Amino acid sequence: MPSCPALFIGAVASGQGKTTIAAALARAHRRRGLRVRVFKTGPDFLDPTILERASGAPVDSLDLWMVGESACRQRLAEAAREADLIIVEGMMGLFDGTPSGADLASRFGLPVAAVVDAQAMAQTFGAIALGLARFDPSLDFHGVFANRVGSDYHAQLLKDALPDDVRWLGHVPGSEDISLPERHLGLHAAIEIDDLDARIDRAADALAATALAQLPPPVDFDAPPEPPLPRLLDGLHVAVARDAAFSFVYPANLRLLSALGARVTEFSPLADDALPAATDAVYLPGGYPELHAPALARNTRTSSAIHAHAAAGKPLFAECGGMLYLLDTLTDSAGQTTPMLGLLPGRATLSKRLAALGMQSIAGVHGEMRGHTFHYSHVETPLAPALIARYAQSDAPGEAIYRVGTIVASYLHGYWPSNPDFIAALFHGHAI
Repeated sequence: MPSCPALFIGAVASGQGKTTIAAALARAHRRRGLRVRVFKTGPDFLDPTILERASGAPVDSLDLWMVGESACRQRLAEAAREADLIIVEGMMGLFDGTPSGADLASRFGLPVAAVVDAQAMAQTFGAIALGLARFDPSLDFHGVFANRVGSDYHAQLLKDALPDDVRWLGHVPGSEDISLPERHLGLHAAIEIDDLDARIDRAADALAATALAQLPPPVDFDAPPEPPLPRLLDGLHVAVARDAAFSFVYPANLRLLSALGARVTEFSPLADDALPAATDAVYLPGGYPELHAPALARNTRTSSAIHAHAAAGKPLFAECGGMLYLLDTLTDSAGQTTPMLGLLPGRATLSKRLAALGMQSIAGVHGEMRGHTFHYSHVETPLAPALIARYAQSDAPGEAIYRVGTIVASYLHGYWPSNPDFIAALFHGHAI
């Protein structure tokens, strides 16, 4: 049974600095020569890019519903066989969501370190720490860590407020040199932060002498071997858009394509790339097309290639931002409207308010595929949905899945390993 020191990084809420602390911890141990594997709880495309930069290893998602308990156990066991430390960053607050990060930590016996943004509190820090430590007795509560602390005196007030049985793991100061920039969908992606490594290194320096930087206790991870997947996409060449406009991709999704036998090649619409030679299917993932709309509209080499691909009746799958790229127009939050590819009738408009958020699944002829939705835009289209997703917890109707010939598009971000048959049918252009 593989065993490895492991730690779950949770928090009171979103915005407490979990990613900063998890990245700093990964970098601190990596600088010591340890092999570090980091995971991210729940659906997220942005934090993993920063955690991958910090750890030097790919970052996969863990979620008891979307990924599934068995697959989560497999990923952790695989990591434990090769790593000296496993770090799992939570999502939102420790107990938020069904299932929550606490549910995941409890299921796999992960010690929990809670990050609290303490910049606007003193003794109340103790009350918050007490609640986190006692709310779920099944948790192995490792301790509490204070972020954005104003001074050594402030740190002492926080530490003195803790109950005797809640461990103080240390603190880092509030500093613009450490914090990570944010926008409407969360943190900036790693490739967009010019001084990211310097920020991570400064944060790692700040926590290097804290109790949090000590190796946590080992955890046993056991999982039966996974059976090999059938080669349902054997010989298929899939072109995947990958750049700053189309970057929301689960690493597990691309690994699945390869495991099913597909050859995967990346191209960049922002660089005005043509499609790779002999492309059989195209995948346009989500991202930030609204931030790069003028460049996308100018890049006729890419647009001509995608139009020709669609005209030839070859499969094209687009998720969220990829779907916006296929529409007639895209209007950003400042009211600027830009023409897009026009392969799907309709228009998208960015809002300053969240339009949809949550875990959803889609049921088709090949069963259920799970995933999530998170977007600030609205789409107006005359198209009738081919399928409609359902929210995981309420069974309320969710995102529409549109189909025009061999073009399939939706706001839904699918976690493809949840149903390889669904994905194989989609990239072959078959009924889903």
